[in-house]
Amino acid sequence: MTVSHQTSSAVVTPRLRGSLFSLIFFIAFAIRLATTAGVGFTTLHFGDSRAYLSAARQLARTGRYPTTTDPFYFRAPGYPFFLVLTTLGRPDRVVWAKVASVAAGSFAAPLLAALSARIFRRRRLALATGLVSAAHPSFVLQSCDIQSEALFLPLLLAAVFLLLAAADRPSSNLAVLAGGCLGLAALTRPTSILLVPLFAAPLGDRRYPFRARAHLAASAVLGLFLSVAPWLLRNALVFHAFVPISDSFGAAFYDGNSRWAMRFYDIHSRAEYDAWVSSMETDRRRRLAAVDPEILQKPRERSHLFISMALEDLRRDRRETLRLYEHKALQWLRPYPTSWYWPSWILVLTGGYYALLELASVLGLVRSPRLGVAFFSAGVLILSTLGHLLVVPLWRYRVPYWDPILLLFGLFGLQILIERARLLRSSPREGRDRLNR
Repeated sequence: MTVSHQTSSAVVTPRLRGSLFSLIFFIAFAIRLATTAGVGFTTLHFGDSRAYLSAARQLARTGRYPTTTDPFYFRAPGYPFFLVLTTLGRPDRVVWAKVASVAAGSFAAPLLAALSARIFRRRRLALATGLVSAAHPSFVLQSCDIQSEALFLPLLLAAVFLLLAAADRPSSNLAVLAGGCLGLAALTRPTSILLVPLFAAPLGDRRYPFRARAHLAASAVLGLFLSVAPWLLRNALVFHAFVPISDSFGAAFYDGNSRWAMRFYDIHSRAEYDAWVSSMETDRRRRLAAVDPEILQKPRERSHLFISMALEDLRRDRRETLRLYEHKALQWLRPYPTSWYWPSWILVLTGGYYALLELASVLGLVRSPRLGVAFFSAGVLILSTLGHLLVVPLWRYRVPYWDPILLLFGLFGLQILIERARLLRSSPREGRDRLNR
Protein backbone atom coordinates (compact mmCIF):
# COMPACT_ATOMS: atom_id res chain seq x y z
CA MET A 1 0.00 0.00 0.00
CA THR A 2 1.27 3.42 -0.91
CA VAL A 3 0.09 6.75 0.37
CA SER A 4 -1.14 8.57 -2.70
CA HIS A 5 -0.74 12.32 -2.75
CA GLN A 6 0.31 14.58 -5.57
CA THR A 7 2.68 17.36 -4.64
CA SER A 8 4.95 19.74 -6.48
CA SER A 9 7.39 19.82 -3.58
CA ALA A 10 8.51 16.21 -3.92
CA VAL A 11 12.26 15.79 -3.63
CA VAL A 12 14.09 15.13 -6.87
CA THR A 13 17.08 12.92 -6.07
CA PRO A 14 19.99 12.65 -8.52
CA ARG A 15 20.44 9.05 -9.55
CA LEU A 16 23.73 7.32 -9.17
CA ARG A 17 24.10 4.46 -11.59
CA GLY A 18 23.99 0.99 -10.14
CA SER A 19 27.51 0.42 -11.38
CA LEU A 20 28.76 3.23 -9.11
CA PHE A 21 27.08 1.72 -6.08
CA SER A 22 28.60 -1.63 -7.01
CA LEU A 23 32.02 0.01 -7.38
CA ILE A 24 31.72 1.61 -3.93
CA PHE A 25 30.69 -1.73 -2.42
CA PHE A 26 33.59 -3.65 -3.98
CA ILE A 27 36.11 -1.01 -2.94
CA ALA A 28 34.79 -1.23 0.62
CA PHE A 29 34.84 -5.02 0.43
CA ALA A 30 38.43 -5.09 -0.84
CA ILE A 31 39.67 -2.74 1.91
CA ARG A 32 37.94 -4.73 4.63
CA LEU A 33 39.07 -8.06 3.21
CA ALA A 34 42.69 -6.86 3.05
CA THR A 35 42.47 -5.62 6.64
CA THR A 36 41.01 -8.95 7.74
CA ALA A 37 43.85 -10.77 6.02
CA GLY A 38 46.28 -8.54 7.90
CA VAL A 39 44.84 -9.36 11.32
CA GLY A 40 44.15 -13.01 10.43
CA PHE A 41 41.17 -14.87 8.98
CA THR A 42 41.10 -17.40 11.81
CA THR A 43 42.28 -15.35 14.80
CA LEU A 44 39.81 -13.72 17.16
CA HIS A 45 40.86 -10.37 18.61
CA PHE A 46 37.50 -8.90 19.63
CA GLY A 47 36.58 -9.79 23.21
CA ASP A 48 32.96 -10.79 22.47
CA SER A 49 33.74 -12.93 19.41
CA ARG A 50 33.74 -16.23 21.29
CA ALA A 51 30.39 -15.50 22.92
CA TYR A 52 28.81 -14.86 19.51
CA LEU A 53 30.34 -18.01 18.03
CA SER A 54 29.30 -20.09 21.04
CA ALA A 55 25.71 -18.88 20.73
CA ALA A 56 25.74 -19.62 17.00
CA ARG A 57 27.15 -23.13 17.56
CA GLN A 58 24.45 -23.99 20.10
CA LEU A 59 21.78 -22.62 17.78
CA ALA A 60 23.10 -24.68 14.85
CA ARG A 61 23.48 -27.84 16.93
CA THR A 62 20.19 -27.79 18.84
CA GLY A 63 17.96 -25.56 16.72
CA ARG A 64 17.30 -23.45 19.80
CA TYR A 65 18.88 -20.23 20.93
CA PRO A 66 20.68 -20.64 24.28
CA THR A 67 19.04 -19.19 27.39
CA THR A 68 22.44 -17.75 28.42
CA THR A 69 25.33 -16.75 26.19
CA ASP A 70 27.34 -15.02 28.92
CA PRO A 71 27.55 -15.72 32.66
CA PHE A 72 24.71 -13.35 33.59
CA TYR A 73 22.61 -12.76 30.46
CA PHE A 74 21.88 -13.83 26.90
CA ARG A 75 22.84 -11.69 23.92
CA ALA A 76 20.54 -10.35 21.25
CA PRO A 77 20.05 -13.08 18.62
CA GLY A 78 20.57 -11.19 15.35
CA TYR A 79 24.29 -11.67 14.83
CA PRO A 80 24.44 -15.34 15.96
CA PHE A 81 21.57 -16.13 13.55
CA PHE A 82 23.51 -14.29 10.82
CA LEU A 83 26.59 -16.40 11.56
CA VAL A 84 24.60 -19.63 11.32
CA LEU A 85 23.01 -18.63 8.01
CA THR A 86 26.19 -17.38 6.35
CA THR A 87 28.31 -20.37 7.41
CA LEU A 88 25.59 -22.83 6.36
CA GLY A 89 25.15 -24.05 9.90
CA ARG A 90 28.87 -24.34 10.66
CA PRO A 91 29.88 -21.32 12.78
CA ASP A 92 33.21 -23.04 13.48
CA ARG A 93 34.15 -21.98 9.95
CA VAL A 94 35.62 -18.74 11.24
CA VAL A 95 36.95 -17.79 7.79
CA TRP A 96 33.44 -17.94 6.35
CA ALA A 97 32.07 -15.98 9.29
CA LYS A 98 34.68 -13.26 8.86
CA VAL A 99 34.15 -12.97 5.10
CA ALA A 100 30.38 -12.75 5.67
CA SER A 101 30.93 -9.97 8.22
CA VAL A 102 33.20 -8.18 5.76
CA ALA A 103 30.50 -8.38 3.08
CA ALA A 104 27.78 -7.16 5.46
CA GLY A 105 29.88 -4.25 6.70
CA SER A 106 30.73 -3.24 3.14
CA PHE A 107 27.09 -2.30 2.43
CA ALA A 108 27.46 0.70 4.76
CA ALA A 109 29.45 2.63 2.12
CA PRO A 110 26.91 2.49 -0.77
CA LEU A 111 24.07 3.13 1.69
CA LEU A 112 25.78 6.31 2.87
CA ALA A 113 26.30 7.32 -0.75
CA ALA A 114 22.58 6.81 -1.39
CA LEU A 115 21.70 8.84 1.71
CA SER A 116 24.00 11.65 0.63
CA ALA A 117 22.41 11.75 -2.83
CA ARG A 118 18.92 11.94 -1.32
CA ILE A 119 19.82 14.59 1.28
CA PHE A 120 22.14 16.92 -0.66
CA ARG A 121 21.27 16.05 -4.30
CA ARG A 122 24.91 16.31 -5.42
CA ARG A 123 26.28 13.36 -7.39
CA ARG A 124 29.95 14.07 -6.77
CA LEU A 125 29.39 14.58 -3.07
CA ALA A 126 27.46 11.30 -2.88
CA LEU A 127 30.27 9.47 -4.66
CA ALA A 128 32.88 11.05 -2.38
CA THR A 129 30.82 10.09 0.69
CA GLY A 130 30.65 6.50 -0.47
CA LEU A 131 34.38 6.30 -1.18
CA VAL A 132 35.39 7.92 2.12
CA SER A 133 33.00 5.61 3.97
CA ALA A 134 34.57 2.64 2.21
CA ALA A 135 37.93 3.50 3.80
CA HIS A 136 36.65 5.02 7.08
CA PRO A 137 38.94 3.36 9.68
CA SER A 138 36.30 2.78 12.35
CA PHE A 139 33.94 1.10 9.89
CA VAL A 140 36.77 -1.06 8.54
CA LEU A 141 37.92 -2.20 11.99
CA GLN A 142 34.38 -3.12 13.04
CA SER A 143 33.96 -5.30 9.95
CA CYS A 144 37.11 -7.41 10.08
CA ASP A 145 36.36 -9.53 13.16
CA ILE A 146 33.44 -11.47 14.62
CA GLN A 147 31.67 -8.32 15.75
CA SER A 148 27.96 -7.44 15.61
CA GLU A 149 28.55 -3.88 14.35
CA ALA A 150 29.35 -5.32 10.92
CA LEU A 151 25.70 -6.35 10.58
CA PHE A 152 24.18 -3.66 12.77
CA LEU A 153 25.47 -0.61 10.88
CA PRO A 154 24.02 -1.45 7.42
CA LEU A 155 20.69 -2.42 9.00
CA LEU A 156 20.56 0.91 10.82
CA LEU A 157 21.48 2.85 7.68
CA ALA A 158 18.94 0.91 5.62
CA ALA A 159 16.22 1.84 8.14
CA VAL A 160 17.11 5.54 7.90
CA PHE A 161 17.32 5.50 4.09
CA LEU A 162 13.98 3.72 3.73
CA LEU A 163 12.28 6.08 6.18
CA LEU A 164 13.58 9.08 4.25
CA ALA A 165 12.55 7.54 0.93
CA ALA A 166 9.12 6.72 2.38
CA ALA A 167 8.64 10.35 3.41
CA ASP A 168 9.77 11.66 0.03
CA ARG A 169 7.55 9.44 -2.10
CA PRO A 170 5.39 9.07 0.17
CA SER A 171 5.06 5.29 0.60
CA SER A 172 3.75 3.34 3.56
CA ASN A 173 5.33 0.19 2.08
CA LEU A 174 8.77 1.71 2.40
CA ALA A 175 7.90 2.91 5.90
CA VAL A 176 7.03 -0.66 6.90
CA LEU A 177 10.39 -1.82 5.51
CA ALA A 178 12.13 0.97 7.44
CA GLY A 179 10.54 -0.23 10.67
CA GLY A 180 11.44 -3.81 9.81
CA CYS A 181 15.10 -2.89 9.29
CA LEU A 182 15.21 -1.03 12.61
CA GLY A 183 13.65 -4.08 14.24
CA LEU A 184 16.36 -6.31 12.78
CA ALA A 185 18.95 -3.80 13.96
CA ALA A 186 17.44 -3.97 17.47
CA LEU A 187 17.62 -7.76 17.35
CA THR A 188 21.33 -7.30 16.63
CA ARG A 189 22.07 -4.49 19.10
CA PRO A 190 19.09 -3.61 21.34
CA THR A 191 20.29 -0.02 21.90
CA SER A 192 18.79 0.95 18.54
CA ILE A 193 15.37 0.83 20.25
CA LEU A 194 16.42 4.27 21.53
CA LEU A 195 15.67 5.63 18.05
CA VAL A 196 12.04 4.49 17.89
CA PRO A 197 10.73 7.98 18.86
CA LEU A 198 12.24 9.26 15.60
CA PHE A 199 9.61 7.29 13.70
CA ALA A 200 7.44 10.32 14.51
CA ALA A 201 9.61 12.38 12.13
CA PRO A 202 7.16 12.12 9.18
CA LEU A 203 4.57 13.95 11.31
CA GLY A 204 6.62 17.12 10.92
CA ASP A 205 6.71 16.92 7.10
CA ARG A 206 4.36 19.70 5.93
CA ARG A 207 4.38 18.56 2.29
CA TYR A 208 1.50 16.17 2.90
CA PRO A 209 -1.80 16.14 4.82
CA PHE A 210 -1.56 15.07 8.46
CA ARG A 211 -3.43 11.84 7.72
CA ALA A 212 -0.77 10.78 5.22
CA ARG A 213 2.02 11.71 7.64
CA ALA A 214 0.40 9.75 10.46
CA HIS A 215 0.01 6.78 8.13
CA LEU A 216 3.75 6.80 7.42
CA ALA A 217 4.68 6.97 11.11
CA ALA A 218 2.24 4.20 12.01
CA SER A 219 3.52 2.04 9.15
CA ALA A 220 7.08 2.35 10.45
CA VAL A 221 5.96 1.28 13.93
CA LEU A 222 4.05 -1.63 12.37
CA GLY A 223 7.17 -2.79 10.53
CA LEU A 224 9.16 -2.65 13.75
CA PHE A 225 6.55 -4.70 15.59
CA LEU A 226 6.32 -7.33 12.86
CA SER A 227 10.08 -7.88 12.91
CA VAL A 228 10.53 -8.18 16.68
CA ALA A 229 7.21 -9.84 17.62
CA PRO A 230 8.34 -13.43 16.85
CA TRP A 231 11.32 -13.04 19.17
CA LEU A 232 9.21 -11.46 21.91
CA LEU A 233 6.83 -14.41 21.62
CA ARG A 234 9.74 -16.84 21.84
CA ASN A 235 10.98 -15.18 25.02
CA ALA A 236 7.51 -15.29 26.54
CA LEU A 237 7.17 -19.01 25.80
CA VAL A 238 10.66 -19.89 27.03
CA PHE A 239 10.85 -17.69 30.13
CA HIS A 240 7.13 -17.24 30.91
CA ALA A 241 7.76 -13.50 31.22
CA PHE A 242 8.10 -10.42 29.05
CA VAL A 243 11.77 -10.16 28.11
CA PRO A 244 12.41 -7.47 25.44
CA ILE A 245 14.97 -8.91 22.99
CA SER A 246 17.67 -9.55 25.61
CA ASP A 247 18.12 -9.41 29.37
CA SER A 248 21.55 -7.78 29.05
CA PHE A 249 20.37 -4.32 30.16
CA GLY A 250 20.65 -5.14 33.85
CA ALA A 251 24.22 -6.40 33.55
CA ALA A 252 25.18 -3.43 31.36
CA PHE A 253 23.60 -1.01 33.82
CA TYR A 254 25.58 -2.61 36.63
CA ASP A 255 28.83 -2.41 34.63
CA GLY A 256 28.27 1.27 33.97
CA ASN A 257 26.96 2.37 37.36
CA SER A 258 28.31 0.11 40.10
CA ARG A 259 31.05 1.05 42.55
CA TRP A 260 33.53 -0.34 40.01
CA ALA A 261 32.47 1.98 37.18
CA MET A 262 34.35 4.99 38.59
CA ARG A 263 37.52 2.95 38.97
CA PHE A 264 37.43 2.20 35.25
CA TYR A 265 38.32 5.81 34.50
CA ASP A 266 41.48 5.56 36.60
CA ILE A 267 42.92 2.84 34.36
CA HIS A 268 46.12 3.74 32.47
CA SER A 269 47.32 0.42 31.02
CA ARG A 270 46.12 -2.97 29.82
CA ALA A 271 47.57 -4.59 32.96
CA GLU A 272 45.50 -2.26 35.15
CA TYR A 273 42.45 -3.06 33.04
CA ASP A 274 42.94 -6.81 33.46
CA ALA A 275 43.32 -6.33 37.23
CA TRP A 276 40.17 -4.19 37.29
CA VAL A 277 38.16 -6.84 35.43
CA SER A 278 39.38 -9.58 37.76
CA SER A 279 38.56 -7.59 40.90
CA MET A 280 35.15 -6.53 39.61
CA GLU A 281 34.22 -10.12 38.69
CA THR A 282 35.34 -11.37 42.10
CA ASP A 283 33.28 -8.73 43.89
CA ARG A 284 30.23 -9.35 41.70
CA ARG A 285 30.31 -13.09 42.34
CA ARG A 286 30.68 -12.44 46.07
CA ARG A 287 27.58 -10.23 46.05
CA LEU A 288 25.62 -12.73 43.97
CA ALA A 289 26.55 -15.59 46.29
CA ALA A 290 24.11 -14.16 48.85
CA VAL A 291 21.24 -14.21 46.33
CA ASP A 292 18.67 -16.97 45.91
CA PRO A 293 19.99 -19.14 43.01
CA GLU A 294 16.51 -19.33 41.47
CA ILE A 295 16.58 -15.57 40.86
CA LEU A 296 19.77 -15.91 38.83
CA GLN A 297 18.05 -18.45 36.56
CA LYS A 298 15.25 -16.07 35.57
CA PRO A 299 16.21 -13.37 33.02
CA ARG A 300 13.82 -10.65 34.18
CA GLU A 301 14.54 -11.12 37.88
CA ARG A 302 18.27 -11.41 37.20
CA SER A 303 18.27 -8.17 35.23
CA HIS A 304 16.28 -6.38 37.96
CA LEU A 305 18.77 -7.66 40.55
CA PHE A 306 21.71 -6.08 38.73
CA ILE A 307 19.83 -2.80 38.38
CA SER A 308 19.04 -2.71 42.09
CA MET A 309 22.67 -3.49 42.98
CA ALA A 310 23.87 -0.62 40.77
CA LEU A 311 21.29 1.82 42.17
CA GLU A 312 22.40 0.90 45.67
CA ASP A 313 25.97 1.85 44.76
CA LEU A 314 24.88 5.10 43.10
CA ARG A 315 22.97 6.22 46.21
CA ARG A 316 25.99 5.85 48.48
CA ASP A 317 27.76 8.98 47.29
CA ARG A 318 25.81 11.39 45.07
CA ARG A 319 28.86 13.59 44.49
CA GLU A 320 30.79 10.57 43.24
CA THR A 321 27.82 9.71 41.02
CA LEU A 322 28.00 13.16 39.41
CA ARG A 323 31.72 12.65 38.80
CA LEU A 324 30.98 9.27 37.26
CA TYR A 325 28.56 10.75 34.73
CA GLU A 326 31.01 13.54 33.95
CA HIS A 327 33.62 10.89 33.09
CA LYS A 328 31.07 9.01 31.03
CA ALA A 329 30.21 12.10 28.99
CA LEU A 330 33.88 12.84 28.31
CA GLN A 331 34.44 9.21 27.32
CA TRP A 332 31.62 9.40 24.77
CA LEU A 333 32.27 12.88 23.36
CA ARG A 334 36.05 12.86 22.98
CA PRO A 335 37.30 12.55 19.37
CA TYR A 336 39.69 9.63 20.00
CA PRO A 337 39.47 6.08 21.39
CA THR A 338 40.81 4.67 24.68
CA SER A 339 44.19 6.31 25.33
CA TRP A 340 45.82 3.39 27.16
CA TYR A 341 44.76 0.81 24.55
CA TRP A 342 46.07 2.48 21.38
CA PRO A 343 49.54 3.93 20.64
CA SER A 344 49.92 7.70 20.81
CA TRP A 345 50.34 8.19 17.05
CA ILE A 346 46.96 6.58 16.41
CA LEU A 347 45.37 8.80 19.06
CA VAL A 348 46.82 11.92 17.40
CA LEU A 349 45.73 10.93 13.89
CA THR A 350 42.32 9.77 15.04
CA GLY A 351 41.77 12.87 17.17
CA GLY A 352 42.67 15.19 14.30
CA TYR A 353 40.53 13.27 11.80
CA TYR A 354 37.45 13.24 14.03
CA ALA A 355 37.91 16.84 15.16
CA LEU A 356 37.91 17.91 11.50
CA LEU A 357 34.80 15.85 10.75
CA GLU A 358 32.97 17.15 13.81
CA LEU A 359 33.71 20.80 13.09
CA ALA A 360 32.77 20.44 9.44
CA SER A 361 29.60 18.52 10.32
CA VAL A 362 28.39 21.44 12.45
CA LEU A 363 28.56 23.64 9.35
CA GLY A 364 26.97 20.88 7.27
CA LEU A 365 24.06 20.48 9.69
CA VAL A 366 23.44 24.24 9.87
CA ARG A 367 23.59 24.65 6.08
CA SER A 368 21.72 21.45 5.24
CA PRO A 369 19.27 21.89 2.32
CA ARG A 370 16.90 19.65 4.28
CA LEU A 371 16.54 20.99 7.81
CA GLY A 372 14.17 18.17 8.72
CA VAL A 373 16.94 15.65 8.08
CA ALA A 374 19.35 17.80 10.10
CA PHE A 375 16.93 17.80 13.06
CA PHE A 376 16.45 14.04 12.66
CA SER A 377 20.25 13.58 12.75
CA ALA A 378 20.50 15.75 15.85
CA GLY A 379 17.87 13.50 17.41
CA VAL A 380 20.04 10.45 16.67
CA LEU A 381 23.05 12.14 18.27
CA ILE A 382 21.10 13.13 21.39
CA LEU A 383 19.17 9.89 21.93
CA SER A 384 22.20 7.66 21.37
CA THR A 385 24.24 9.78 23.78
CA LEU A 386 21.65 9.82 26.57
CA GLY A 387 20.94 6.12 26.22
CA HIS A 388 24.57 5.05 26.38
CA LEU A 389 25.39 7.41 29.24
CA LEU A 390 22.78 5.50 31.22
CA VAL A 391 24.75 2.28 30.81
CA VAL A 392 28.25 1.93 29.31
CA PRO A 393 29.44 4.75 26.95
CA LEU A 394 32.35 2.94 25.29
CA TRP A 395 33.74 4.96 22.40
CA ARG A 396 33.28 2.11 19.91
CA TYR A 397 29.55 2.03 20.73
CA ARG A 398 29.36 5.59 19.38
CA VAL A 399 30.65 4.68 15.94
CA PRO A 400 27.46 3.24 14.32
CA TYR A 401 25.35 6.16 15.56
CA TRP A 402 27.64 9.16 15.19
CA ASP A 403 30.05 8.37 12.38
CA PRO A 404 27.45 8.16 9.56
CA ILE A 405 26.22 11.64 10.52
CA LEU A 406 29.77 13.00 10.81
CA LEU A 407 30.63 11.64 7.37
CA LEU A 408 27.44 12.80 5.64
CA PHE A 409 27.35 16.33 7.04
CA GLY A 410 31.11 16.68 7.57
CA LEU A 411 31.87 16.08 3.89
CA PHE A 412 29.06 18.43 2.92
CA GLY A 413 30.51 21.07 5.26
CA LEU A 414 33.98 20.58 3.77
CA GLN A 415 32.53 21.00 0.28
CA ILE A 416 30.94 24.29 1.34
CA LEU A 417 34.30 25.52 2.66
CA ILE A 418 36.10 24.46 -0.54
CA GLU A 419 33.51 26.19 -2.71
CA ARG A 420 33.83 29.37 -0.65
CA ALA A 421 37.62 29.32 -0.94
CA ARG A 422 37.45 28.84 -4.72
CA LEU A 423 34.94 31.64 -5.09
CA LEU A 424 37.03 34.09 -3.09
CA ARG A 425 40.21 33.11 -4.94
CA SER A 426 38.70 33.47 -8.41
CA SER A 427 37.03 36.83 -7.79
CA PRO A 428 37.50 38.29 -4.30
CA ARG A 429 35.03 41.17 -4.59
CA GLU A 430 32.31 39.21 -6.37
CA GLY A 431 32.90 36.26 -4.07
CA ARG A 432 32.45 38.38 -0.96
CA ASP A 433 29.28 39.89 -2.36
CA ARG A 434 27.83 36.46 -3.15
CA LEU A 435 28.79 35.08 0.24
CA ASN A 436 27.22 38.07 1.99
CA ARG A 437 24.02 37.51 0.07
